[in-house]
Amino acid sequence: MTVPGPLTDPAKARRVRRFWPLISGVIAVLLAAVTGLIIALRDRGAPTEIDTDWMDEIIEHRSPVWTLPSLFMNYLGGGVVGVFVVPVGIIVVLLLFRRRWAALFFLIASVLSAGLVQLLKATFGRARPSEILVTADFGSFPSGHTANAATIAVCLAIIFPRVWVWAAGAAYVVLMLLSRTYLGAHWLTDTLAGMLIGAGVAIIVWAPFAVKLWEERARPHPFVFARPRASGTLGP
Repeated sequence: MTVPGPLTDPAKARRVRRFWPLISGVIAVLLAAVTGLIIALRDRGAPTEIDTDWMDEIIEHRSPVWTLPSLFMNYLGGGVVGVFVVPVGIIVVLLLFRRRWAALFFLIASVLSAGLVQLLKATFGRARPSEILVTADFGSFPSGHTANAATIAVCLAIIFPRVWVWAAGAAYVVLMLLSRTYLGAHWLTDTLAGMLIGAGVAIIVWAPFAVKLWEERARPHPFVFARPRASGTLGP
């Protein structure tokens, strides 16, 4: 008779598999917060060298070809559309597919990510770049658009663990990051911190939901019908 151990006890094994991603999520959020603190203490939030170099490069390559898609990303990732329409749309789709735990996981992660972003914005009060091309609220650090994009990308990649979902999510986050700096709405470090917060919060919230999400994913798909058996096939 085998005595359950770290490698034979399924429940314990699942806890081990969740432990290191959870630690990684906490580290990501703390790294973003510490970066904000360092920037705030360093000459009252003045841009770093990497911020100014990146912004100079962006301004040099501004053109109508890149402005239009950047404005679209600005519309998609913020305001009523980014904060309410897109998240609610994702939750409705998940509920239609009977993924109730997934919908709750996504809702909590989105709310916590947005809340943490606003808290850090109010705490650090970093000024936005003077080259900004859009109207934005107070507080440049961290980027709410990028945090929102990262939360959506990581949550959906966890709910639907497919390579193409990860690839599409990564592309969405990168495009959001580039558009925010292109429009002068954020410094580069703002967007990197937003990405860390969005991904980190999603992973932290995932840990207590992991088992329920796995069980929900293992159930038969509600909109997939069983294939008819071939003639002569034996079975119950």
